[in-house]
Amino acid sequence: MTEKIAVLGAGSWGSMLANILAQNGNDVRLWSYKPAQVAELNNDHTNSKYLKDFTFSDSLVAYSDMKAAMDGVDDVLFVVPAQVTRSVAKKADAIIAELGIKPNLIHASKGIEEKTYKRMSEVLAEEIAPAHRRSISVLSGPSQAEDVARGDITLVTVASEDMQVAEHIQSLFMNDHFRVYTNDDVIGVEIGAALKNIIALGAGALVGLGYGDNAKASLITRGLAEISRLGTSFGANPLTFIGLSGVGDLIVTATSSDSRNWRAGNQLGKGQTLEDVVNNMGMVIEGVATTRAAYELAKQRGVEMPITSAIYHVLYDHADIKASISKLMQREGRSELN
Repeated sequence: MTEKIAVLGAGSWGSMLANILAQNGNDVRLWSYKPAQVAELNNDHTNSKYLKDFTFSDSLVAYSDMKAAMDGVDDVLFVVPAQVTRSVAKKADAIIAELGIKPNLIHASKGIEEKTYKRMSEVLAEEIAPAHRRSISVLSGPSQAEDVARGDITLVTVASEDMQVAEHIQSLFMNDHFRVYTNDDVIGVEIGAALKNIIALGAGALVGLGYGDNAKASLITRGLAEISRLGTSFGANPLTFIGLSGVGDLIVTATSSDSRNWRAGNQLGKGQTLEDVVNNMGMVIEGVATTRAAYELAKQRGVEMPITSAIYHVLYDHADIKASISKLMQREGRSELN
């Protein structure tokens, strides 16, 4: 069944998801606020800033006018940075009301909103009126856009409180190299997706400092324990964190040089300042803002997250990375299962 789908956000992941949907035979409209990027996508079928040497489907059409992109659509997929999701959703709500449509909402953004500590499905629910939407779902998992562009096998999860909706979204994305599973644990999927970026910063920093595989494996494992601890405090299913949107996404993001969070941490480990790293990256580093949100949220809820706390102090208090690692190692002994 062909559907009309608007994808809001033309970064590496947004444009790649739009391409998958177009390849699967859907009528896909990709929105970007950058006219030059829209022209490149439509004329050359490339998105060179984000995905070099990849040619997009001829059937994929880009728009700089959000209203034109959303006209008559069945589904709207948000793939914009977490900290701008609210402003984009607010604009989309006004357009939905004007167009008289009622689409399924999906998001593939991985972060927590600063100050409010809201997950992205909560932001969408607050900004897009119930009368203007049929459902809200989240798509997440171990999915570097660069690997998808190379045709690598990729498995992800779509989560919704309504399993019929999840199965519908699943059917839109499934093909020979992109497999989608369903889940009803929206909280767990979103928290896993957001917090793995924090641990990826730490993993990159370890490599930048010259540490080896033992250190990386230890950080990833104990980082997953922190993610699960915070997620279950909100009622998430613990099993979600050993699934695709939990340990799966954590492994790829904390080990791949294609991960901008890993690259940012790696540069910090080599002695660059956070300001220089952010300026040089040219793309949003979701883990930086999410670290602050998760640190403050953990304090608010009384959840112990020593790795997150250490990374927060490195990012925002200019703490020395090696001293922070030493402090973590010298913590009082405890049971692994607590």
